[in-house]
Amino acid sequence: MKKTVADLPDLYGKRVLVRVDFNVPLDKAGNITNDRRIRAALPTLKTLLDRGAALILMSHLGRPTGDATADAPFTMVTVAQRLAKLLNNHVRAINQVVGPLATNEAQALKPGEVLVLENVRFHPGEQKKDQALGAELAKLGDIYVNDAFGTCHRKDVSMVALPAAMKGKPRVVGLLVAKELEILDRLLSKPQRPLLGILGGGKVSDKILFIKSLLSRVDKVLIGGAMTYTFLKAQGMNVGGSRLEADKLDVARELLEMGKGKITLPVDHLIVEKIDAPQTARVVEGEIPDGWIGVDIGPKTIAIYTDEVRKAAMVMWNGPLGKFEDEPYSKGTRAVADALAASKGVTIIGGGETAEAVENFGLADKMTHVSTGGGAFLEYVQGTPFPALAEIDDK
Repeated sequence: MKKTVADLPDLYGKRVLVRVDFNVPLDKAGNITNDRRIRAALPTLKTLLDRGAALILMSHLGRPTGDATADAPFTMVTVAQRLAKLLNNHVRAINQVVGPLATNEAQALKPGEVLVLENVRFHPGEQKKDQALGAELAKLGDIYVNDAFGTCHRKDVSMVALPAAMKGKPRVVGLLVAKELEILDRLLSKPQRPLLGILGGGKVSDKILFIKSLLSRVDKVLIGGAMTYTFLKAQGMNVGGSRLEADKLDVARELLEMGKGKITLPVDHLIVEKIDAPQTARVVEGEIPDGWIGVDIGPKTIAIYTDEVRKAAMVMWNGPLGKFEDEPYSKGTRAVADALAASKGVTIIGGGETAEAVENFGLADKMTHVSTGGGAFLEYVQGTPFPALAEIDDK
């Protein structure tokens, strides 16, 4: 078990380096379209500030290319402005990750003040395991806090080399990461039964190890999303022009054999002639005719899946069940989300698009836990070791 911010001694006047995950979605103009990840960090940040700490925050944002013009929307200024409103506190953002400005600003911090460093991926060493960068960042603070669960599976400098360079100083996880680990450990070691898994999304190939791990733990798995059509094709069924992974049919057959008696596939589908022609939508059972595309689970499948949710004591859901971002094709994802919101069991949303969906539906607060890390969630469940957590002090 890892130490958390609750285990830290007196914090008054201490400079605390906090690795947060402020990798929020932006529109074309660079405006934040969803600040869920910023809000998720507030409990940790407020706890530290209330105890008199001065905060130095680090995060990545987007996928910078090194082109100053193209990377302009990925500066941390907009994020810092949103954080200031949410914290009701002044937040200063600087255009440097390390260097004289970062050093001077960090040293000048007073208790209760907040400094946001520039996007760590603007520094070429962040994703190149640059030990020197880790050592430079380490000089900025007295304590390291990892509250970036969505990046815990990465080996970036701010996640691994930085805390390694701070060995001997307190290194803990924040309240967000602590909650993520608590929920995941509960799912993996002490699940309530019946334990139901719901899997959607586009590709079987993205989740092979995750599915295998899940099949060894759950009592039943419901399949939806575009991956449905790879599984159905693997069974010899016609899926029309639906999206599938033709080179993963053998993998799908292997998973179906492994999950015999556990895997449930849709019995009917909402189909269209073209993705941008919702007026052509109709429901079919069984096979999908040539020239038609599956975009959502059908009403019979919705009834089966929501009934399974009602019967489950614990549900883990990763991946939407249809093209939910287009309202005409969102009924399956919405119905299952509603069923989870009404469930008396433990409901765990595995980050990524699923988290986005329940947030858009206004149901996030009705779930037991909505993970902030899609990829990290998958890798933790499938048993991938996280070097970032290995650098955190044990209790």
